[in-house]
Amino acid sequence: MQDLKYKSLFFRKLKNGLFSIFSFFAIAASLFLIGWILFEIVKNGAGAISWDFLTNPSKPYGIPDAGISNAIIGTILITLAAAAISIAPAMLAGIYLSEFGKNKKHADIIRFGANVMMGVPSILVGLFVYMTVVVPSGNFSGLAGGIALAIIMFPIIMRTTEDMMAMVPNHLREASLALGMTKARSTLCIVCRSAKNGLITGILLAIARVGGETAPLLFTALFCDGAIQNFFTKPTANMPVLIAEYATNSPFEEMHKSAWGASLIIILAILAINISTRILLREKKNGH
Repeated sequence: MQDLKYKSLFFRKLKNGLFSIFSFFAIAASLFLIGWILFEIVKNGAGAISWDFLTNPSKPYGIPDAGISNAIIGTILITLAAAAISIAPAMLAGIYLSEFGKNKKHADIIRFGANVMMGVPSILVGLFVYMTVVVPSGNFSGLAGGIALAIIMFPIIMRTTEDMMAMVPNHLREASLALGMTKARSTLCIVCRSAKNGLITGILLAIARVGGETAPLLFTALFCDGAIQNFFTKPTANMPVLIAEYATNSPFEEMHKSAWGASLIIILAILAINISTRILLREKKNGH
């Protein structure tokens, strides 16, 4: 009996050790690949960054003083449009599922649909918006690109909101209801406030998810050299399509260098958003 006990303990320790080693190598491999990607982007893109590169619009090859300012502005506008369309309804849907739709059959159907949407290839979303928005209107546009990205963002924000709300302790809900608050006011004033860091993180996660999406924008916003003429009815320059076109469809080394530079700008922008948000939230928390 004693031998069986020691044997069982030995195998448990062996499994634990093997799993720890596997986890270590998996983390090391992930960090190595991320570091390699960042190294290549910085090495190839740093040389392209200049004031003229950031402030001049893109131009056809051969015209001097080409930059990416129109693509930067277009990306910001498309992302803001996607956020304006998706954030509020997605958060309301997540709040409903967490606080009002528990143990309801239709809520389970909505969750299942959101999970399916999160796994749908982005190119299918772009094709859907192309058929429902671009073809009827007869125009590629930044707005169509924003709609496509909003569809991708919606299930991410909704599911993250539900998960973050579910992590708030129930005694906060019970205390607010005991003080006479309605369930709706308790949810908005107590539960959402307690989960605000997680909710903001979910929004940033969704923005990061769509920040580099290329396929939906190829079907919707497309691209244009020069200044953006009309966001609602004309093709709109954006960083992902610029990178894809310059890196894969151009034989010119100068445009390849611009694609690396644009890639570095996207990486730095996402990093800056995440770091600044963490700093602001931490300072606010310490201020309380």
